[in-house]
Amino acid sequence: MITRQNLRIRDPYVLTDADEGLYYLYGTNHLLGFDVYTSADLEHWEGPFPAFRPEAGFWADRDYWAPEVHRYRGRYYMLATLKAEGVCRGTQIFVADSPLGPFRPCGDGPATPPDWECLDGTLYIDDDGKPWMVFCHEWLQVHDGEMCAVPLTDSLDAAAGDPVLLFRASEAPWTVARNTGIDYITDGPFLFRSGRQLLMMWSSFGRDGYAIGISRSVSGSVQGPWTHDERMLFGKDGGHGMIFRSLQGEWMLTFHAPNKGPEERAVFVRLADADPILTAQPIEV
Repeated sequence: MITRQNLRIRDPYVLTDADEGLYYLYGTNHLLGFDVYTSADLEHWEGPFPAFRPEAGFWADRDYWAPEVHRYRGRYYMLATLKAEGVCRGTQIFVADSPLGPFRPCGDGPATPPDWECLDGTLYIDDDGKPWMVFCHEWLQVHDGEMCAVPLTDSLDAAAGDPVLLFRASEAPWTVARNTGIDYITDGPFLFRSGRQLLMMWSSFGRDGYAIGISRSVSGSVQGPWTHDERMLFGKDGGHGMIFRSLQGEWMLTFHAPNKGPEERAVFVRLADADPILTAQPIEV
């Protein structure tokens, strides 16, 4: 068993199983593959258990980043970032019958465009039951990192249309340019509803380092248009967040902090009824 403070992990993603009374924790663990940990209290973790290991001939051999797992139509789907020499970074979708895996590739390759450098795909099911993947078109290729969405087939094995540009990183008032002053980063989108509002949590760099901001769809549709809160949800060297329900039914926010290796740890924050996401109040940890 390992305590939260001793578990190095980036890009934490939590799947709650109320029937089993367990949390499943996934994240970037710097392996050629993906692991999962289990816990009943978010502080003491069993594992790691191998959720995915590439078989011979699998297309990706590096940059195994940011896995997240969703229950969809009775099965478990993992979306994760991967790359190989001479192949653009992209989001591959995997499928399993258990949150522990083993996960197997779903489809022939990434669901992101093959000639785009992409990362951090997340699954969103719209009000009509149509699956979408929201992902980042990477700043390494476009300088001003883009947030995009692409429709998926019902079986989640491929894109079902062309990607749609949702917004660029520089459009959010809290983002700060990197490097030459023209590079803005998009990372870690996560979509959720609050009442009738469709919101997106995502990460970039603010004045105090890696950060989390909130954007809101004016139409309530994934295709937007999207507006951006002026304040960051968290701005002190931590990010790549998501929201989940605790076993007690409370809404929880998780992200990694700090953003410097090897110090990254999963942070868990309870979201009170006066939700800081809705009131644009920054999180303090």
